Amino acid sequence: MPDNGVTAGRGLSRRTMLTSAVAGVVAPAAVVALGADGAAAAVPGALPGKKGKTRKITLYAEELPGGLYGYGYAPGEATVPGPVLEIWEGDTLEIELVNTTDRQLSIHPHGVNYETTSDGSPMNASFNAPGETRTYVWTTQEPYQVKGQWMPGSAGYWHYHDHAMGTSHGTEGVRKGLYGALVVRRKGDPLPDRQFTVVFNDMTINNKAAPDIPLLEARLGERVEFIAVGHGDMYHTFHVHAHRWANNRTGLLDGPNDPTQVVDNRDLNPGDSFGFQVIAGAGVGPGAWMYHCHVQFHADGGMAGVFLVRNADGSMPDGAQAALDRYHQHGSHPHAG
Repeated sequence: MPDNGVTAGRGLSRRTMLTSAVAGVVAPAAVVALGADGAAAAVPGALPGKKGKTRKITLYAEELPGGLYGYGYAPGEATVPGPVLEIWEGDTLEIELVNTTDRQLSIHPHGVNYETTSDGSPMNASFNAPGETRTYVWTTQEPYQVKGQWMPGSAGYWHYHDHAMGTSHGTEGVRKGLYGALVVRRKGDPLPDRQFTVVFNDMTINNKAAPDIPLLEARLGERVEFIAVGHGDMYHTFHVHAHRWANNRTGLLDGPNDPTQVVDNRDLNPGDSFGFQVIAGAGVGPGAWMYHCHVQFHADGGMAGVFLVRNADGSMPDGAQAALDRYHQHGSHPHAG
């Protein structure tokens, strides 16, 4: 896997890999074995609904070159962003976090349930001291009824991050790369062929600026999932050229008459997250398509990358290499010619 914090499908589709995981085949590191066997888990607060399965993983928090920090599945594999953590709605995720650094840090989730001991905040004495190993337990729930009213489940595009380095809010840890995407899927949600995490963190994307932002690649016709996360102190908007999505939980429409607003640009502010799926190049063809913050001085300042849609056979589309060359020559605002 490239050292760029981007998760992409390789060879087998994600649907095939996740189906294989059910049969006992080990899923790739970027997928937390959705559907794997595990023990039943209790949900804190005794929320109604059936109990799901428990999946156990180990994450290593490590110091990286350039003053960055990251999470990874094995020693020496930490990235910025960290790996995408995925579970089915109703299941439990147990994370054994190994702090290999000489700094205090933690892992704190959005969108799921946890007790104070798994909060990841110093306020609740829930963090890893330097060199310490600690287990965090996150649970999820399906939609349920209370007094005739439906309450929301946990399915969604969420994220996790440090909450203890530098300050009691983990400001230094987040600024230096301790973050990643958390996906809770509802049974029946379509699975992507390729998956990308894009984090707007102050004036960077995945703690990098153009022209060093990771190239996101797919083939024409593949189902591509974007997970967008916001961090830092600045207002942003997230835009992808020539592709659009429904402004709802999945980014997909339920049918041709679904009235959900369709967008190609959405606010992405600190602490926010959303996700969506597109069919690469649908209606527009292959090519080099930009993704960027649409706050103009942010884009001009380097918050812009390239979503390269290759031909269906994997070859480079006409004009795409020239576009990439202009991007690398001129950074976030390539000139004509």
